[in-house]
Amino acid sequence: MEVPVEEELARATVEERSEVEVLNASDEAINFLGSIEVTELHKCMFSDSLVTVSEGGRELGEFIVTVEFANRFQEPCLLLRAQSHGAIDSTPCGTSITAYLSTDLETLEQDHHEYVKDVTKESVSYPLSILRGLVTEGANLLLMRLLALRKTVPDNMTFLSLDQESHLTHTNYSELGLKQLETGCETVEVFGLERKIDSVEDMAITWHCFFLPDGHLASRVQIGSPVTMKLVLPPSQLRTDLMEEKPFFEKRPLVWEEDMQMRSKFLDRKEELKADHASYLREHPEIRALMADFLQLLLLKKPDDTFLFAREYFLPFASRRTL
Repeated sequence: MEVPVEEELARATVEERSEVEVLNASDEAINFLGSIEVTELHKCMFSDSLVTVSEGGRELGEFIVTVEFANRFQEPCLLLRAQSHGAIDSTPCGTSITAYLSTDLETLEQDHHEYVKDVTKESVSYPLSILRGLVTEGANLLLMRLLALRKTVPDNMTFLSLDQESHLTHTNYSELGLKQLETGCETVEVFGLERKIDSVEDMAITWHCFFLPDGHLASRVQIGSPVTMKLVLPPSQLRTDLMEEKPFFEKRPLVWEEDMQMRSKFLDRKEELKADHASYLREHPEIRALMADFLQLLLLKKPDDTFLFAREYFLPFASRRTL
């Protein structure tokens, strides 16, 4: 029996929809998002700055993340910005993310741009009903901070995510435990997290990230990549820079008359303005007559409110302007 084309398309649509609907975040992941406290988010309001280095130790670029509270869509939310740029084999590459997130890490809006030499744009859409438990790239960076501060990852932490082709897929988080990491001239204990992103058309991508006890990112690497993002500034210096007050410089009065260079500039500018004004008055002799008449009438009338008198005197001249 031959099936009409319209029916074949309808069946294909139903099959594709069913494939998407089977992708669900785990209960543990959903419960984690619902357990986030505002006090925890306050501890995440800081910036991370790492350098990207090659296997040989050569600096290739930098990676910066900032998080702050904001107001978007008439409700309080979080604004996360992340940017990386550098070059691989002399080819410019980078990523830019601007994400507005709710307090339970729901993505309200996100702009995500990646480029390797040339910038490309892509647009996809999914129904909101199937996106419960979705963690975008912006939400992921904040989620990992929260996990690092809690220093524990519940079992079966499976969220929804988007792969490199923007297909809806799963992403899993797990612990890597504690290890010693050299940062600058110091060796510190860091807490490790693994994020694995499944792919519909390609191999899964795995990230290993290590965090300092206060939640600052110390190292970030994609498994199989020849580059690593790492913290160069020692943690002790990082804390000092964050806590150190800005230096106070006493305000000194400016005595420009005693500065020969400033006095010379002042006199030059003064002569320049005098010459310019004199030139304008020569070109408009009516100004002197107008001002002479006004001053003569002002001295005769001697009004108490000179501003009101001047307004009434010059008001008739306004109607003579050419529009």
